[in-house]
Amino acid sequence: MRSLSVFGTSSDAGKSTLSFALTYLLHSRGVKVAPFKAQNVSNNSHICDDGGEIAIPQHFAAEAIGIATSHFMNPILIKSGSKNAAHLIINGEAVANVELHEYFKNINSLKPHVKKAFKKLSKEYECIVAEGAGSPVELNLMDKDLSNIFVAQEFDTKIILVADIERGGVFASIVGVLALLPKSLKKNVIGVIINKFQGDITLFDDGITILEERFGIKVLGVVPFKPFNLGFEDAQSLLNYSQNHSKAIIKVGVIKLPHISNFTDFEPLIADEEIELSFITNPSEALHVSLLIIPGTKRVVEDLMWLKEMGFEEILQSKKRTIVAICGGYEMMYERILDPYHIESEIQEIQGFARFEGDVIFKEKKVLKKENYELFDCNVQGYEIHNGVAKKSAKKHKNLYGTFVHGFFDSDEIRLKLFSKIDPAYKGYDFAKYKRQKIEEFALHVEQNVDIDFIHKALLKD
Repeated sequence: MRSLSVFGTSSDAGKSTLSFALTYLLHSRGVKVAPFKAQNVSNNSHICDDGGEIAIPQHFAAEAIGIATSHFMNPILIKSGSKNAAHLIINGEAVANVELHEYFKNINSLKPHVKKAFKKLSKEYECIVAEGAGSPVELNLMDKDLSNIFVAQEFDTKIILVADIERGGVFASIVGVLALLPKSLKKNVIGVIINKFQGDITLFDDGITILEERFGIKVLGVVPFKPFNLGFEDAQSLLNYSQNHSKAIIKVGVIKLPHISNFTDFEPLIADEEIELSFITNPSEALHVSLLIIPGTKRVVEDLMWLKEMGFEEILQSKKRTIVAICGGYEMMYERILDPYHIESEIQEIQGFARFEGDVIFKEKKVLKKENYELFDCNVQGYEIHNGVAKKSAKKHKNLYGTFVHGFFDSDEIRLKLFSKIDPAYKGYDFAKYKRQKIEEFALHVEQNVDIDFIHKALLKD
């Protein structure tokens, strides 16, 4: 059976969600399938069952079909670094901070890692669904592209294009990508999925005819827009979330730090009908929420300085406010942050908000951990990703709750405890059940609008 590359005709075309859906639907047809992305650029990551760190979409897709998560599913991960630099993670482990110029200059040295990961998965699975990145035909970057052309050529994958009709120019984007694809890959293109359609879908009937008859491009389906508030890959996808506020009784604010990370922490709050969630960027907005959250960040020192410059200090030091500080946010709550090895910046010492006694020290070896935690007398299945080290993984002082643990709000017990203190009328809900239901609903939505049988048969052909 052939593997599948999912290319977008542009960034944010919906590759991640459709790659997940195709993985899920092939799995439901009995195909032994695994998700893959050669190179991800995202501050949003998770810890795998094998202890490695990978981007959220591949972890989410694997977890959704009940297979073990592995660092082979995303061998190269790039996170925010200092100016003109990136934090490089290879095979699930942090390697170094590298200058972007040097990274691209040495891109060929990373190809063996991609090959090894893909081949490793191929030994265990019949089909690999390989998500692309951005557009596959950025001519000035094609020789530096690990996720699109390289994977498709190296492993002779079948290819599906995903086009975002919401952006406009859908015909030009599809025809343009096909025209610029290397000749060797054009024969492997199964067809195109038109994504994020809004309105009467029959209005695109003529569009299907034009693409198929005039340009010879098989239209595999037209997918109406459907919010899917799970598996967020980056800040752009985060901002596209939708929420129904009609039953909300508690307002929660997340400070949108410049280098915010692991914002999947807030998926249970977005899904909660009793919660109105907002992402805030100035102190005046924080005055109108009952619970304030300082999230994780890839650049703790820089974002701490930003919070002080923006005037958040008084609010964050208020003992009357209910505050939850997660990972990088938790580190900011200590008296000092020390960075003797310059893990994050040239600043070796900076004053925190001093809500907790003691210091946080950045260590060279990153803490990567995934387990069951007992936090604030509640059980939490979570994970840790941080260089900063403190004496405790969680602390509470008056109305301030701080922890290194991501996945904090996934716990129904934690949410009920926190929010019922704010409003006794809060009832809570079963997030795990909600998540299963939404995954099934979205997969069915794609199945009803995309010719999965055609795709399956195409993957079986040589």
